[in-house]
Amino acid sequence: MAESRVKAIDVAVANDRSVGVASPERRGVGMLDHELQRAEGLLVIRPRGPLQADDFRSLAAVVDPYVEANGNLRGLMIEASSFPGWDSFAAFISHVRFVRDHHRIIRKIAAVSDSPILSIAPHLAKHFVSAEIRHFSASERSAALAWLLQ
Repeated sequence: MAESRVKAIDVAVANDRSVGVASPERRGVGMLDHELQRAEGLLVIRPRGPLQADDFRSLAAVVDPYVEANGNLRGLMIEASSFPGWDSFAAFISHVRFVRDHHRIIRKIAAVSDSPILSIAPHLAKHFVSAEIRHFSASERSAALAWLLQ
């Protein structure tokens, strides 16, 4: 059952449409695209460049109402070809505040990337967040989705 849900989500993301699940909420202001898959309780984020402070305000505007209504997020998938960094110190602080304010409401985090820096990020992040964190290579995206849905 979980495998068919993963395939449906993969197809929906690949085709930029929903298949058998509630329509995902796609947004992106600045350098961080995000998609809230409400039916599954999953948030997928994709950085496109150095992160900006407004990226995290936009993300909170989507996540906070969902969490208020549902209690938590089942999982977060971070898909990135490389670590983009931040465009300013204000963006870094905004990122830290977002993590501080939201890490307890996310059960699992999948970092999907072939970047050497992002492959060690879960080992560092586990000291600061309560979610279970795993790294997956870019070719293991389906496995990451399946793990998040378990």
